[in-house]
Amino acid sequence: MIKKYFSESALLLITIIWGATFVIIKDALNNISPMLFIAVRFTIASVLLLPFFLRSTLASSKETIKDGLILGVIYFLGFAAQTIGLQYTTATKSAFITGTFVLFTPIFQLLFERKIPGRGNLIGIFLVIIGLIFLSSKGSSALDVFTEIGKGFNVGDFFTLICAVFFAMYLVYLDISSKKHDYKPLVLLQISVTAVLGIFSSLFVSATGLESFKLIINSSLVFAIIYTSILATIIASSVQTKFQKAVTPTQAGIILSFEPIFSAVFAYFILSEKISNFSALGCFLIFSGLIISEILDKQKDHLNAKTS
Repeated sequence: MIKKYFSESALLLITIIWGATFVIIKDALNNISPMLFIAVRFTIASVLLLPFFLRSTLASSKETIKDGLILGVIYFLGFAAQTIGLQYTTATKSAFITGTFVLFTPIFQLLFERKIPGRGNLIGIFLVIIGLIFLSSKGSSALDVFTEIGKGFNVGDFFTLICAVFFAMYLVYLDISSKKHDYKPLVLLQISVTAVLGIFSSLFVSATGLESFKLIINSSLVFAIIYTSILATIIASSVQTKFQKAVTPTQAGIILSFEPIFSAVFAYFILSEKISNFSALGCFLIFSGLIISEILDKQKDHLNAKTS
């Protein structure tokens, strides 16, 4: 029981750490292009991890290497979509839309673990859809909200929604993999793969003109790289990979659902981001959908456990 509570506390800590990254990365993108930021962030994290995790990684089985590589690809796709999206949307909206990964999680549990989505997930999906409509609305009245559906949903929100899908896939695959393998090789492999893909993607998008090269080194950018490389990548990924196996995906989902709340607080005080009343209602509906989905599914799991 103590181990369970310690693991939940560890996940809550990294949720707070991740909550601040939306604000920090949003500010950093004024000085660096998205793919280059990912390349630098994860390369530094990989280099710092090598002395500690390399030996256990080299001694790993082929199965561990394969799962680590798969996690790395999914990890990269999620962060790439999220970072690109942050260029075009606010830190607050990015955090709440990213939080919808909890609702996509049961889909991948069905595909990977043959677990059928429950009633709670369906209710949650409905609330999140309504919440997204309010969150992306530019209207000032209830009539405006529904007559201008989608007008406030920009390309940044779209990329962020794609990132939520990849993060849901990552959460489920990590839950499966972390129970079979030592966490050290999984952490090093997924971060290293993300770094390598980030480097190649940065070179590709710059060479093809899909993304203009931008790098202005200042104190803000240096802080963002240090924070995201060490706290949000090395520490957070290590903690999640090591301790999530002691917590069910449902419980982990509830804890991680608080990330948008922490992000909104940081965005308000640091970036002075303000949202309309309807957008605030949208955030509330999204958060309610996530929590209701997880709590009802948790109750379902308890009932199944009692009857089995």
